[in-house]
Amino acid sequence: MLFDDLSNSFISLIGFLSFLIFLITSKLFNKEKLDFLLDKDFTKPQAFHENFIPRSGGIASIISLSFFFISFSKLFNYPIFNYLYFAILFFIVGFLDDSKVNIKPIFRLLLMIAILFFGIHIFDVKVIKTGFNFLNKWLENDIFSYLFIILCFLFITNGSNLIDGFNGLLIIHLIIINLILVFISSTNDNYEFSLLLYGQILVMFCFLLFNFPSSKMFMGDGGAYLFGSITSLNVINLSNLYPNISPQFFITLLFYLFFEVFFSFVRKLKLRKSPLKPDSDHLHMIIFRYLKDFKNIKNANPYTSLIINLFFIFSVIPSIIFRDNGVFCRFWFLVQILLYISIYLKFYNFTKKLN
Repeated sequence: MLFDDLSNSFISLIGFLSFLIFLITSKLFNKEKLDFLLDKDFTKPQAFHENFIPRSGGIASIISLSFFFISFSKLFNYPIFNYLYFAILFFIVGFLDDSKVNIKPIFRLLLMIAILFFGIHIFDVKVIKTGFNFLNKWLENDIFSYLFIILCFLFITNGSNLIDGFNGLLIIHLIIINLILVFISSTNDNYEFSLLLYGQILVMFCFLLFNFPSSKMFMGDGGAYLFGSITSLNVINLSNLYPNISPQFFITLLFYLFFEVFFSFVRKLKLRKSPLKPDSDHLHMIIFRYLKDFKNIKNANPYTSLIINLFFIFSVIPSIIFRDNGVFCRFWFLVQILLYISIYLKFYNFTKKLN
């Protein structure tokens, strides 16, 4: 048994209460007087739904996670305020957009940077090693250390928001990442940190029940930023706890979130488009069009999520096995890049021919 009776009872209670919170929230924000969170825009590039769906998943998630974090801190005397800080503030940033408050992308980015700067300073967030000697040396400088950690958070949180386009795509992806972190933590007998991860996964799973295969609620920007930020913190904390694990392993683990942002940025610049404006040529979108228009799959939305996440699982297994080997993980990261680009180009060219 992984946990004792107290821990098992606590986790069961968190799961039950989280499910109730999601159930109530899914019903509440469908009502006419509380419809300000309903996603009614079917014209935007990332819109693939056909009914009005409330973007209330973030609200249920922040309530459930806040209850979990505070209870966990009291019950196990575990410092948890860094998680509350990032979760709540990143949720607020996304929720403003969900609530149709018009904030320019550049201002939203600056707000995130400010939140990260103060959070890193207050909670002394550090990346101990990167696997590259020159970067490790630079990280001894506080200014560079702040910039490096801010960049890591921005890639993961914005990557989370970027791929949150289909039922279950993001949340299944984050569940897989955090389950792998649980595996590593539990194999090193760190049951307390494993319990912290399990609680977060339970909340994610409760959202999944209302989002996959058909969607009764969306996560919204608030939920995507929220889960992206705490997953970033989970990875940094675990990396610092186990210096024997290659830092490059965590890069392979976060590959899809990171590279989707990077590739999208480069792709748009090459096409002389604004990197901050959304378009419909992300990997998950062109795979969806392939399934829907060429394979004539009626429920292409959830199938897209399953295909991408199954591919991710197979792509990360080698680096899990050789997670202590930095040379192999660096090599495998390059393999992931080549696989991504080749798959993207194949589907992109095919869908363009169809059009």
